Amino acid sequence: MQKEFYGLADHVSSLLRDGERYTCVYSGEVSDFVRFNKSAIRQPGRVKQDLILLDLIHGTRHASGIISLTGDTGVDRERCGELVARLRLQIPELPEDPHLLYATEVHSSERIQETRLPAPEKAVEAILDAGRGRDLVGIYASGGIYAGFANSFGQRNWFSSYSFNFDWSFYHGGDKAVKSSYAGLEWDPAAFGAKVESAAAQLAVLAKPARRIPPGRYRVYLTPAAMNEILGTVSWSGFGLKDNRTRNSSLLKLIEKEAKLSEKVSVHENAACGVAPDFQAQGFIKSPKVTMIERGTYKDPLVSPRSAKEYGVPTNGANAGESPESLEMDGGDIPTGKALEKLGTGLYISNLWYLNYSDRPACRMTGMTRFATMWVENGVIQSPVDVMRFDETLYHIFGDKLVGLTRETELILDAYTYEARSTSSMRLPGAIIDDFTLTL
Repeated sequence: MQKEFYGLADHVSSLLRDGERYTCVYSGEVSDFVRFNKSAIRQPGRVKQDLILLDLIHGTRHASGIISLTGDTGVDRERCGELVARLRLQIPELPEDPHLLYATEVHSSERIQETRLPAPEKAVEAILDAGRGRDLVGIYASGGIYAGFANSFGQRNWFSSYSFNFDWSFYHGGDKAVKSSYAGLEWDPAAFGAKVESAAAQLAVLAKPARRIPPGRYRVYLTPAAMNEILGTVSWSGFGLKDNRTRNSSLLKLIEKEAKLSEKVSVHENAACGVAPDFQAQGFIKSPKVTMIERGTYKDPLVSPRSAKEYGVPTNGANAGESPESLEMDGGDIPTGKALEKLGTGLYISNLWYLNYSDRPACRMTGMTRFATMWVENGVIQSPVDVMRFDETLYHIFGDKLVGLTRETELILDAYTYEARSTSSMRLPGAIIDDFTLTL
């Protein structure tokens, strides 16, 4: 679609009148989806879609619209022309936008990844083998994701990536299941086998009577999946310049140096380590790496073009919501295989869910444990633990109560598939924490 998109962009350029500018964003995918239940295929399918979002600009007024592409050049050009005409009629009725900012210097780029994905039937075969004799439920999604940008100044950008994401569980019964995921750019049978083996071992533990523990403070090991939920919550409002300047950031105490995190904690937006495009909707190229937290102290925010215009600072290519798309947290010095040994006695928490802030200014959040939460004694898993609620501040989790982080990190792709497959990701270690507060 790269050639076709550029052709449509040239066509839009030919339709412009004096004083008009435009930005145009293309998004597309060719994705295979397979749903599983009771270790059987329930719904296979393939989705191909191509969309463009056009923003027509005149001075500081602008209007935008989106259309689906048909693949027929004549039809798509006609529809683009109709969209330009509609937007042109809207612009005089709209107010001026004081924070409008778009790229005017041309920085064209092309980043095309080669696919290393297995044929869908090969992955499905491995998944069915893993589920044999068990109740496996989940969804496998894989394929190419494409993005493009064009504007009236002649800038052209193209990006493609190929990834898979298998989000799945082994179901035991009642509210008990072992949740896991396996995602990446290349299917590794050994890595998937290790995931299956670990989940099967936890499934066997779930057959034991659940242990009830009273509310209190416990030493815990949070897997990368559980860490993903915590950092995902912080990403709602923690890292952006707008939230910083309006004092809405959940990291305000860190920003204003009223609190700090452990020196073990460094968090980055690393465009090179994810599967998201390296440019954004107004045509700005993303900074290769933005360090948001460095050795426990606040460093740089994510700055969208609108915030850059409003506050008079350079943009670093952040999206409109100023939330991370390719978040990376540095690992520590605990080998993942030794994590339970390092934990000693306490809780192994595989997943968290229903997270929200209980006290945003204090970056205190609450949520529930989910699926396989285990009681561990002397580094050995003993029994499952009933679902519990936690309430804890980030300044304890990643601050004075952080024992350490695992050396290895795991790539976690967002499993969101509404409207389109998500390109957000996190690369995270696991963490051992003392005095983690469980409230009920």
